[in-house]
Amino acid sequence: MKHRLSEFFVGLVFGVGLMLSGMTDPGKVIGFLDLFGNWDPSLAFVMGGAIAVGFFAFALAKKRTITFLGGALHLPRLNQIDRPLVLGALIFGAGWGLAGFCPGPAIVSLASGQPKAVCFVVSMMLGMWVCALFENLFKNKMSEQ
Repeated sequence: MKHRLSEFFVGLVFGVGLMLSGMTDPGKVIGFLDLFGNWDPSLAFVMGGAIAVGFFAFALAKKRTITFLGGALHLPRLNQIDRPLVLGALIFGAGWGLAGFCPGPAIVSLASGQPKAVCFVVSMMLGMWVCALFENLFKNKMSEQ
């Protein structure tokens, strides 16, 4: 139960932070991405803050073997730039630029009932399902050979 409460609290803080920073406003995000039009640089500060927090958090996490709640700490081990990473980043960037949402802010916006967020989250879930389908087909094809 303690873990679920901490997960809820961290998610709540994350969601409130997304709302306060403007990341749940697709117009603000698209304004940030519009480098040659009416550019809004304010989200650069949000990203800079996130990078700073992440930098120090990962530096601390690398020195630990357990989480603050006592669970096993599992950090990513892969550090290679490969085809799936590049393709995923391109698809993510295209979706972010077209819709003005990325997954976290879209889910927060979904709670407020924004129709654009509903469309984005449904499309995102469909994309995840299609990706899993193709991964399974690829794995089955490779195991047959």
